[in-house]
Amino acid sequence: MFAAYAARIDPDQPLSGLELGDRPEPADRAGWTTVSVKAASLNHHDLWSLRGVGLGAESLPMILGCDAAGIDAEGNEVVLHSVIGQSGHGVGADEPRSILTERYQGTFAERVAVPEWNVLRKPKELSFEEAACLPTAWLTAYRMLFTNAGVRPGDSVLVQGAGGGVATAAIVLAKAAGLRVYATSRDEAKRARAMELGAVAAVEPGARLPQRVDAVIETVGAATWSHSVKSLRPGGTLVISGATSGPSPKAAELNRIFFLELKVVGSTMGTKDELEGLLNFCAATGVRPVIDTVLPLDRAREGFAKMAEGDLFGKVVLTV
Repeated sequence: MFAAYAARIDPDQPLSGLELGDRPEPADRAGWTTVSVKAASLNHHDLWSLRGVGLGAESLPMILGCDAAGIDAEGNEVVLHSVIGQSGHGVGADEPRSILTERYQGTFAERVAVPEWNVLRKPKELSFEEAACLPTAWLTAYRMLFTNAGVRPGDSVLVQGAGGGVATAAIVLAKAAGLRVYATSRDEAKRARAMELGAVAAVEPGARLPQRVDAVIETVGAATWSHSVKSLRPGGTLVISGATSGPSPKAAELNRIFFLELKVVGSTMGTKDELEGLLNFCAATGVRPVIDTVLPLDRAREGFAKMAEGDLFGKVVLTV
């Protein structure tokens, strides 16, 4: 079957290890099922895998891709939850949870095998392309906002780095849930897009906000950390799920954190129940993922290049 896969690891030039070509069909495995992929979306996780983060050379070649929507063996339209082993279904008793492609072949292929437990019905209201955007970036944003930030309608939230998959999802979901949304971006066009999606203000990173916010959605890391902490009201919550600009800020702002009794919460992916909640939320409200580009699988390299260059707003989707 045709697939996009990591053939080599290169921390400095990750795309040099990306190859497109024939790979073996998924093997039969007890408790697992094979899904015919209709659409799959890119995440920064795929670029990090090509750099060797979470993926060792001993596991190569590895088909990339965490997210997918497709058709199961019974002909049902389905979405895949990409955290393997979260419930213990389909894996060994001592095996820790992992994201698809850290241990098992991924979704950038004509077919993918996952534990039966990881398959959810796709709402008829969502296209395959839309549904394929949800299991990683949008699920991460959903959990950050509604589980870990604990925000309620009428609260205010700052989303750092508008344009990225998680940040874009957070803006749309927060607006739909009745939150007052602020956003940042270095790019003027991306700030304008953030306003179109529902932000009441979009400013350059580090700029003073009209008010201190109840929560900050942080995926940028070192470059925006200080601004995130300073933007919170007393008792506010900073939720972080990534650090694309690096993990070591110049100032940790510890004095401000303890004096204002701020909460810092780490967040990774989400549960199957949260993904089902997200799917139902989108189906019921009309909220749809922001898609930057849709490409056929054989043009996957173009999508990876757009992500590597930061030249996108929303998700890149590959169709099969």
